[in-house]
Amino acid sequence: MVKYVFVIGGVVSGLGKGISGASLGRLLKDRGLKVTMQKFDPYLNVDPGTLNPIEHGEVFVTEDGLETDLDLGHYERFIDENLGKTANITTGRIYDAILKKERHGDYHGKTVQVVPHVISEIKDRFYQKDDVNIAIIEIGGTVGDIESGPFIEAIRQFILEKGKENCCVLLVTLVPYLNASKEHKSKPTQMTIRTMMGMGLMPDIIICRSDIKIRQEVKDKIALFSNLDPSCVIENIDLPSIYEVPLALEKEGFSELVLNKLRLDAPKADHHQWANMIANMHSCTKQIRIAVTGKYIDLHDAYLSLNEAVKHAAYYYQAEPKIVWVNAEELERNINPDKVYQDIDAIIVPGGFGHRGIEGKIKAIAYARQKKIPFLGICLGMQLSLVEIARNVLGLGQANSSEFDPDTPDPIIALMPDQQQNGNIGGTLRLGAYACKIKDNTLAMRLYGEKVIMERHRHRYEVNNDYRDVLTDHGVVLSGLSLDERIVEMIELEDHPFFIATQAHPEFKSRPDRPHPLFKGLIKAGLDRKRE
Repeated sequence: MVKYVFVIGGVVSGLGKGISGASLGRLLKDRGLKVTMQKFDPYLNVDPGTLNPIEHGEVFVTEDGLETDLDLGHYERFIDENLGKTANITTGRIYDAILKKERHGDYHGKTVQVVPHVISEIKDRFYQKDDVNIAIIEIGGTVGDIESGPFIEAIRQFILEKGKENCCVLLVTLVPYLNASKEHKSKPTQMTIRTMMGMGLMPDIIICRSDIKIRQEVKDKIALFSNLDPSCVIENIDLPSIYEVPLALEKEGFSELVLNKLRLDAPKADHHQWANMIANMHSCTKQIRIAVTGKYIDLHDAYLSLNEAVKHAAYYYQAEPKIVWVNAEELERNINPDKVYQDIDAIIVPGGFGHRGIEGKIKAIAYARQKKIPFLGICLGMQLSLVEIARNVLGLGQANSSEFDPDTPDPIIALMPDQQQNGNIGGTLRLGAYACKIKDNTLAMRLYGEKVIMERHRHRYEVNNDYRDVLTDHGVVLSGLSLDERIVEMIELEDHPFFIATQAHPEFKSRPDRPHPLFKGLIKAGLDRKRE
């Protein structure tokens, strides 16, 4: 039987419920257990695909093509498992399913209500397979939110049906420290627990978030208010890196507490692989400066997976990564690139949507190409690399993507002839993992070491095949193609020490202890340049 851990937030949002849940997943995997994770988000969007990255952060894409919340990226990086379409459910998806059933007549004329219909729909989406030992399920938002109410009720009913011994409720709560009185305050957490009790739910384990260490008497007070043994109230103070959280929580006895609650036996934990990775992070002997030229830099979470992928690769080489965020719009306004990219060891131009900042990204690409700075283009970064080359190498001064200039005489990037638009923008992209065939004797082949790879995509426009020959005649290597060779997946330059770009999003598949080949290659090239 699958055991369930529900991760709920208290007091305020943004406390790191996802990191807490992912850390538990890592600890349990290190004990030899099979783990999966889910995220239930209370917002009404069907998925986060149409949300503004500056408001909501990046959209993470699964292997099977679901546009998900960024917490799914943390899950995959920590537990090292590919999650799928059942891993992220929103209120929008719940209501969409219910309304379709109602219109179809599936409720046989009954009045459709929150109880039982919405609650049942939520319960039906809690992990249903029996191929894992533990399913860790995070509920977005905070206890007491209006929109979170149905999820709390669904958990209450689910525990009643499955049995208390098969379920564990984990509360991640804020215990604020008042500098004026030099003390932590437990009252907000007490109010959260009282709200939970009023909804028929009690926490089994409480993780107290704080920026500094919490005194035992404060934790004892919270335990007493919660009918818990004091050992079930543990702390998670701010740490330099999120990857330090699992082992810090394990020092508090975290995984043992969960296993005891679930009445599960498990082998002794083996954390050496994760501990070695942390040790590598703390033994950096050099620094590398990577410029990320994007248009969502006001919120770095908009590039969360990219940020983490850079760290993974840099730590692999025991280098401290320094990411320099470059605003593509500001670069566009005649700012001298020499000033912007001074002392930069590598440049990344990431993905994005819309015409804003496009010319700034093209300027960054031109600078990386001309100055021989190691360069990685991702998704839109690859498309604009070809636009830049078409303009400045091929002499096609008005070349562009038809996404940004439908009237361009040279649409280097365009919709494929068989692509159809249905009027919607949500869920109409090329999403998920696609195979890519790597050309022999290329940089891509040296990096991947495989003839066929799988990478995740999130885009609509493709390289215009009418321009393939002229591009290759001017030094562009089409180093990655779809299996049927209809679609250009990856390009590089012959006369550049490291210039590679991909239509895919390789950052989604990077892991803390297994960096992605493209990012490893970029960091190594940057360090080599630094030594010259």
